[in-house]
Amino acid sequence: MREDRPIIALDFPDFETTKVFLEKFPKEEKLYVKIGMELYYACGSQVVTYTKSLGHSVFLDLKLHDIPNTVKSAMTVLRKLGVDMTNVHAAGGVEMMRAARQGFGDEGLLIAVTQLTSTSQEQMQDFQNIQTSLADSVRHYAKKTAEAGLDGVVCSAQEVALIKEATADDFLCLTPGIRPSGAENGDQKRVTTPGQAREIGSDFIVVGRPITQSEDPVAAYQAIKGEWNS
Repeated sequence: MREDRPIIALDFPDFETTKVFLEKFPKEEKLYVKIGMELYYACGSQVVTYTKSLGHSVFLDLKLHDIPNTVKSAMTVLRKLGVDMTNVHAAGGVEMMRAARQGFGDEGLLIAVTQLTSTSQEQMQDFQNIQTSLADSVRHYAKKTAEAGLDGVVCSAQEVALIKEATADDFLCLTPGIRPSGAENGDQKRVTTPGQAREIGSDFIVVGRPITQSEDPVAAYQAIKGEWNS
């Protein structure tokens, strides 16, 4: 299930800035957007409702991680918003992920975060005290996510092949940390281009600043979309 639209990360501080950005696109251009913690905590469900009213698809990126019952209840609320995809932290465990699936239902996509793309192997081993390789940690989390009945994971494009091998070809891999050739990496440690992500086998890509901070966001989006689908 490969999505041909790059997911635009709407990493804005408020509702008005988000509206101004979305209004730059033609009404017939139906986007796939990511609403993360900053924007959701600032605006709440209003921003989801508004974005869906424009006909756009929404990935609500809240990375839930709590006891199973709390996550299940929260997912029941998110399901009512009609979001197309949302996520949890795989580190919450199989029981928590299964509870999330029960709360969210089967109408939308539910995925899990393995290791953040801002995390290096050295940071993982030092702070999380996970004394395996980063690749082994990601593979383990992906297998547990599949065991819990979720649709896929968030991962670096560099890890897609090992995840597909450890799970199934139709197990979804959503890859952030996407940067066009020549763009700065910012705070991302493990990045790749849209073309490389396509060749590796990513099913979804998430792009933020190269689009949202561009002088011409529409042109930047179309260029990245073209590379992703070429």
